[in-house]
Amino acid sequence: MMRTVNQVSKLTGISIRALHHYDAIGLLPPTTVPEAGYRLYDDAALKRLETIMLFRELEMPFSQIKALLDAPSFNEKPALMDQRELLKLKAQRLNRLIEHIDKQLRGDETMDFSAFDSKEMEKYAEEARKRWGETDAYREFEQKHGARNAPESSDAAEGLMRIFDSFGELLRQGESESGEKAISAACALKNYISANFYNCTDEILSGLGEMYVHDERFRANIDERCGEGSAQFARSAIRAYLK
Repeated sequence: MMRTVNQVSKLTGISIRALHHYDAIGLLPPTTVPEAGYRLYDDAALKRLETIMLFRELEMPFSQIKALLDAPSFNEKPALMDQRELLKLKAQRLNRLIEHIDKQLRGDETMDFSAFDSKEMEKYAEEARKRWGETDAYREFEQKHGARNAPESSDAAEGLMRIFDSFGELLRQGESESGEKAISAACALKNYISANFYNCTDEILSGLGEMYVHDERFRANIDERCGEGSAQFARSAIRAYLK
């Protein structure tokens, strides 16, 4: 059975815009595109989409998902086992919340906040508030983020990481951190942030460049995906661009 992009969107909850993006990056090409120009997907494509959605629950970047799915040695079973473990952890958290509500319904007045277990998310939010405060940039970020659904937010984040992929690739190619290609990538980073998150001024871009290196989590995440030294390369490219 063949389905249109609109039917696939309604069936899966993935936005049409996201499906178009998956096609553009080669992650989920349609099975066929008739002369009329609309995309059609068969059951095999839907199965691939299901696997993509499972990997996204594991917060795996699109580039890695594509590489895994396209690899001749790809084995879905270990991926499903990882997914099962993740869902177990989520289920445990939900069960803690249910138990917490049951205690409240029974009249238990003991204060217990452990059930919520969202310290890491709160920590990031607090750091963002300290970094930006009540700035126009922060309000713009909140507005744009709130207007997106989950797949669109993932697409925006993945687009940002693809720019960091380009920094890593330039590093592997031996390009100069202050060369034309590196400066072009820094410019692309600034423009992408402005278009998708908030107005990225030169001052904000400079601060981000320093944060990519000095914040251990950012540096580790960038270097893990893009290659060791990519965060440092990005910071240096940003400095060269701002000069």
